[in-house]
Amino acid sequence: HYAINNQETLRGTIDVQADERTIREMYLPVFEAAVKEGNAYSVMSAYNRFRGAYLSENDYMLNTILRDEWGFKGFVMSDWGAVHSTKESALYGLDIEMGTEIDNYDDWFFSKALIAAVQNGEVPESVIDDKVRNILYVMEEIHAIGSAPRAKGALNTPDHLQVAYEVASESVVLLKNANNALPLKSSGIKSIAVIGDNAKRKHANQGFGAGVKTKTEVTPYDALVSSYPDIKINYAQGYKEQYLKNDLNRSWGLPVDYEANEQLVAEAVAAAQASDVAIVFAGSNRLVETEAEDRKGLRLPFGQEALIKAVKAANPNTIVVIIAGSPHDLSEIDATVDGLVWSWFNGSRAGDAIVDVLFGEVNPSGKLPVTFPKRLEDSPAHATNSFPGGPDVVTYDEGILIGYRWFDTHDVEPFYPFGYGLSYTSFEYSDLKTDKSSYALDEIIQVSLKVKNTGAVDGKETIQLYTSKPESAIQRAARELKGFGKIALKAGEEKVISIEIPVRELAFYDVKAKDWSVEPGSYYVASGTSSRDLRGTVSFSVE
Repeated sequence: HYAINNQETLRGTIDVQADERTIREMYLPVFEAAVKEGNAYSVMSAYNRFRGAYLSENDYMLNTILRDEWGFKGFVMSDWGAVHSTKESALYGLDIEMGTEIDNYDDWFFSKALIAAVQNGEVPESVIDDKVRNILYVMEEIHAIGSAPRAKGALNTPDHLQVAYEVASESVVLLKNANNALPLKSSGIKSIAVIGDNAKRKHANQGFGAGVKTKTEVTPYDALVSSYPDIKINYAQGYKEQYLKNDLNRSWGLPVDYEANEQLVAEAVAAAQASDVAIVFAGSNRLVETEAEDRKGLRLPFGQEALIKAVKAANPNTIVVIIAGSPHDLSEIDATVDGLVWSWFNGSRAGDAIVDVLFGEVNPSGKLPVTFPKRLEDSPAHATNSFPGGPDVVTYDEGILIGYRWFDTHDVEPFYPFGYGLSYTSFEYSDLKTDKSSYALDEIIQVSLKVKNTGAVDGKETIQLYTSKPESAIQRAARELKGFGKIALKAGEEKVISIEIPVRELAFYDVKAKDWSVEPGSYYVASGTSSRDLRGTVSFSVE
């Protein structure tokens, strides 16, 4: 959704107001990289307005920035039903209209109305030529005209599924591991209580507007049964989707039928009591986290906190796995259980990856790419009372201080910081240094440090580099992630890792000059395992 489309509430009408430095530094770089480095063939315009104009007819975003500044050659298509005009959309950058909810195509904005606009002189014929050229360029690039495809494609091959497994395995995050609750040792386990709707639920084909049609998806239950056939699995659903009737806000966790929910908890408790270990697969699903609406809070849905407490009381050996795509309040769960694991909507081999982490076949090495706040009010859009805005305008009052930048700059303690993630082993950092003490604008800073696996098992660690400039003439975040690298180390092994930071990555967007600028002077770079766990700092200067 290009661009600055960060809320679903009022998304079809809201007018986003954000200053130029904020959009240039925070919201546009990923799109610029997709165009310049990824050679993207198409861009889809977002639903919302930006500075007064819908993004399907926004001259500044679609023409000035996308085409003139970034040199985009492909076509711009609308999101479904996001076109509001004929003349403005044609003149200000849209090439293809999609999904307009009018049955007769002749009545769409880019149908007969566009022909009429050309005939009466509102839209020059040369504009239509440009649109056709953009579309034909992409068709030619992907060999959709005349010639045969470059190569025959493949779908759902063993190689594809192996990549899916590796990606999922690398991303699972260990949030808590008190008293060495994990990994589980299969040799001493005769029975496992597998509890929770997410143990058997497939997520990939769900999610309004955002689902994918995967051929294969292994659930955690599937993986446990296939990987450990000698262990008895006692399954209990534990919870189910329940909503208050006529509740447009979907007050998650307030069931329609209390007795049915209590019965599910009772079944889960019985399964836990009859098993050596209980694993609760909790979290959300693609109907909770979906397109077209924003979640109303951080609480886990469907009464899961009460379920987990009941299971833990029934079996002290209780592990919780959260499957979700965005932060939840896990404070009560963290205080209840010793072992807590976070997995995402992790695709075709999600279940295999989770089970292998639980049993130590994979040492978890994922890190959180978001901050988990203690309270919703601690987050920048809520702390500034910016979200959701309305009725017509939302102003991004947090500016450049989004995510961890806000928490670290304002010294707001998160529940789990950005970059956080534990391991079954431990790592020691030392000897952080840069290859030089001073750099010119066109140079690359080579940052190196030693990392040692000081534990008893092999593992991987993601080293994060955060830069800061305390004495600055402009507003800056307390620290910003500017580089990271992952390293695999055997137990007791030490290696040197080197990470590059181009000096131009230190630039800020100078609104007056309408260009990027690197402020000269002294900087610091810190190495850490998260934005709040910094292990070493070194200074350097930029001339």
